[in-house]
Amino acid sequence: MPLVPARPVFTQANRNHSPICNFPFLVYNKHMNDIRERDLEERFVRSSGPGGQKVNKTSTCVYLKHIPTGIEVKCRESRSQLLNRYRARQILAEKIARLIRRNAERERGRIEKVKRQNRKKPRALKLRILEGKRRHSQKKALRASVREQD
Repeated sequence: MPLVPARPVFTQANRNHSPICNFPFLVYNKHMNDIRERDLEERFVRSSGPGGQKVNKTSTCVYLKHIPTGIEVKCRESRSQLLNRYRARQILAEKIARLIRRNAERERGRIEKVKRQNRKKPRALKLRILEGKRRHSQKKALRASVREQD
């Protein structure tokens, strides 16, 4: 569904002030289709800030909560509820995508760690480790004999 205004609004300085043109972030996010509407809790609250009486009278601020992950988003960037709903869903999709990427990286790191631990050690390294253990056991043996003399 493309967000295109019926006709552009131009000022005397020939600048486009259409509601859509003020939001360069309206781009398609592939993760927006992965979010089911039944997994969202949506509320509309009154926003604050610039916008005057219009903002004070209408509930344009959008609050979204993704129930499975518990991620919450509050969007009040525009005076338009429609644009805020779209932007809130977009922000939520970005946060969910970030969470999925972070979990995948964590899992990949865990797998790599297990692979490193299971990798066969070179013979020289094994000998060095065993020599260190031998020295440590000799120190402990010397300490034990001192205690027995007391």
